[in-house]
Amino acid sequence: MPPHAPGITAVVLKGYPRLSETFIAQEIHALEAAGIPLTLVSLRRPTDAWVHPVHRQIRAPVRYLPVYLVREPLRVLGAWWRARRLPGYPAARRAWLADLGRDPTPNHIRRFGQALVLADELEAGVTRVHAHFMHTPASVARYAALLRGLPFSISAHARDIWTSPEWEKREKLAAADFTVTCTRHNLEHLRSLAPAQADLSLVYHGLDLARFRPVARPAAARDGGDAAAPVRLLSVGRAVEKKGYDTLLDALARLPVELAWRLEHVGGGPLGKRLQRRAAALGLQARVRWHGALPQERVLERYRDADLFVLASRVAADGDRDGLPNVLMEAQSQGLACIATRVSAVPELIADGVTGVLVPPGDAAALAGALAALIRDPCRRARLAAAGEARVRQAFSMEAGIACLAARLAATSAGEARAA
Repeated sequence: MPPHAPGITAVVLKGYPRLSETFIAQEIHALEAAGIPLTLVSLRRPTDAWVHPVHRQIRAPVRYLPVYLVREPLRVLGAWWRARRLPGYPAARRAWLADLGRDPTPNHIRRFGQALVLADELEAGVTRVHAHFMHTPASVARYAALLRGLPFSISAHARDIWTSPEWEKREKLAAADFTVTCTRHNLEHLRSLAPAQADLSLVYHGLDLARFRPVARPAAARDGGDAAAPVRLLSVGRAVEKKGYDTLLDALARLPVELAWRLEHVGGGPLGKRLQRRAAALGLQARVRWHGALPQERVLERYRDADLFVLASRVAADGDRDGLPNVLMEAQSQGLACIATRVSAVPELIADGVTGVLVPPGDAAALAGALAALIRDPCRRARLAAAGEARVRQAFSMEAGIACLAARLAATSAGEARAA
């Protein structure tokens, strides 16, 4: 390794690769292109049937930690036997026992076992451990970094922030070398918990606009008045509570019977079958097509075939919520007008009535009204689409965020490498 080259950053992920986490794959690929050496560490093995094209372009090696410690006892015990001799073992064990005392669950036991394996198996040249997500991955990264005497850092996103207890967030923010998060809404919340010395910054994911090139669209014509040419609605998102698909179905059921429309849904998720049954009970089954999870190139086809994008995000009962859904940026980059909800960081992207339409979360009547108005008005859809695309291409390219993160990783890991 050249004397001033950055060391290797070990990136800890909950699962890799995942179709629903395109933004992470995009970031990893861009960091590699920026010259940041990476090794990937996944807490779970992949379960999706496909991968996105960007996953095939990533060169970093991937290591999978034991999902269940009892299934790989020799690997875990061997890691413990060797790791307990590391100078950082007492500090890591104290941190883990303190956490376990406040959350005495099997998950917290597994986190330390995975950290032992990670610390034991880290290749030479690793100078930083960086966690994507503030909950389990950051715990494993923190313990492993303590064991090996390395700095650790965090990329915090959505569910990991809003479903983690405050004590856990406070301690990780204090312990992390730096933390980045992807929305101003998140940043303000984390700043309210962080100690004064914590290093916190906003880094929007943005889009790789080379992958989401402009598309020539025919003049908008469909207005819901012709059953042979229905307005094509699209929603992309996992079938989980925070995406609000039950609200969307209720809104569709409220639309005037004379309006011609159809909805296509792209995304996996545990509530898929339940939502399909709900659509049937509402008499919508002939108008809704459920695609399931699709690779990115096929999602792009759906964006380009649609007339209007809709996402009914809300805060789930457990506090889970979106950050700034990348699918909204993706849809806008392809010249689609968007209807979304005033939740979390969505208003950081969409200005109501200017670059899209916003309605209150969980309000089926308001959503139905917005849908009906835009279904009937192709000219307004076109104006909103043009304004939304212009904003995404001007303010939400990934380059600025990648440059910021690459500089942090290169500077700190190079410094660690020189000091080693």
